[in-house]
Amino acid sequence: MESYYVTTPIYYVNDEPHLGHMYTTIAADVLARHQRLSGRDVFFLTGVDEHGQKVQQAAEARGIQPIELADQVVERYQSLWPELEISNDDFIRTSSERHKAGVQAMWRRLENAGSIYKDFYEDWYCVPCEAYWTETQLKDAGCLESGDSDSMHCPDCKRAVEKIQEESYFFRLSAFQDRLVEHIKANPDFIAPASRRNEVLSFVESGLRDLSISRTTFSWGVPVPGDEKHVIYVWIDALTNYLSALGFPEQEEPKYWPADVHLIGKDILRFHAVYWPAMLMAADLPLPKRIYAHGWWTVEGEKMSKSKGNALRPAELLEQYDADILRYFLLREVPFGQDGDFSFTALKQRYNSELANDVGNLLNRSLSMLKKYRGGVLGTVAEEQECDRALIADVEAMQREVADCMDRQAFHLALDRINAMVRHGNRYVEDNAPWALAKQGNDARLDTVLYHLVEILRLVALQLIPFMPGKMTEMLSQILDRPVQADEFSFSADGGWGLLEAGHQCRKPEPLFPRMD
Repeated sequence: MESYYVTTPIYYVNDEPHLGHMYTTIAADVLARHQRLSGRDVFFLTGVDEHGQKVQQAAEARGIQPIELADQVVERYQSLWPELEISNDDFIRTSSERHKAGVQAMWRRLENAGSIYKDFYEDWYCVPCEAYWTETQLKDAGCLESGDSDSMHCPDCKRAVEKIQEESYFFRLSAFQDRLVEHIKANPDFIAPASRRNEVLSFVESGLRDLSISRTTFSWGVPVPGDEKHVIYVWIDALTNYLSALGFPEQEEPKYWPADVHLIGKDILRFHAVYWPAMLMAADLPLPKRIYAHGWWTVEGEKMSKSKGNALRPAELLEQYDADILRYFLLREVPFGQDGDFSFTALKQRYNSELANDVGNLLNRSLSMLKKYRGGVLGTVAEEQECDRALIADVEAMQREVADCMDRQAFHLALDRINAMVRHGNRYVEDNAPWALAKQGNDARLDTVLYHLVEILRLVALQLIPFMPGKMTEMLSQILDRPVQADEFSFSADGGWGLLEAGHQCRKPEPLFPRMD
């Protein structure tokens, strides 16, 4: 069986889960569910990044140990994901012994390859971003505010950077510049979307400096093997999670590696698309197949912030909306990779027009007519007309096109194609007017039309399971007249046309998507 490995970033524990974490994790879950339906052996990883100076500082500010802070935040993530129907196969913590073993093994591989050396580091460091900057980089980015070095700030997060002077181990990042450029150019799908690929290519071609990869000014992290006064740089630590969760180093080349896709936010692109591939090259390990950086969300047109009180928390959203509705909206509203705006008005409009008016309407009217005219029982299909054949051809094309969209992480296009199929189904109802066929006593044609409608509903629900697993199992339960689970289906076994037999009983419909006021 072909494997498929999808990851989210591991989320920092110095803050609670927010909309951005929710967005990435839902996207990864939809991919994982789609690939399971496609018959692949899926491994879906998420987790938390517990180490680093900013976590230690946040814990000290609260008067607790870093592991206590981590434990509190980890519990929030682990309780939230089931509420959002996240089907992750593993949850990695960087404080775990299995992860520490993986990080230290990666360090030794880099060291044995001659890619690590000790020197003295003197430059700028952004604690919130865990990122190093040269003074030249900061000046070139316009981050020298008042003409003196005391006002330097980070180009990414705009917060103050601090001058660091300490002994440090370095990774020979500069040695991999040409290989990185060559790999990116030879593999156009390696970094997506295209705008991010161009951004990384420009960054690498402008010149890479060796990277400081240890710190001595704090202790909350993984010690350098053989030199424990040094703590391994948090990004070397964090990135290795993608291997340690798979059993590295006990498994030198783990079963699911390389990753099919790392899903990340655009703010951590450089770490994943430059540092991580270079590390893997140095360690003589395969590179991930794809790194996809999505955009950021604003709320009602404004940047999210605690001071504005508009930082949407998943738990608060779930008090107002069903998890499936949130999953659908986040992946339908904005092309994955672009920035988006979370608007409650837009959510209601999207829900009412596409879910209530289209999907819900097709389900309700089709099963209601089947119940009214045939007692909920499917009849025998008579000779098909051109409109029937066109409907079948459209659903088969829809299945192929959705699969292509999902392979490209084009979630909004996949949903758009499914919605087009639903609209075709609603037009089919109007064009064939089952109520008129019943009045005319045209039983053969009525049975044929009703059968086609129920099959369309079944196959649409199958394609929507990854996006709305809860709602679609409800929909399939009505169609199949039995309790169902999302993971019992597959595209190969259940995706063909005509699998429902004459005499099959459907339930009386129950509203799946009642309109929002």
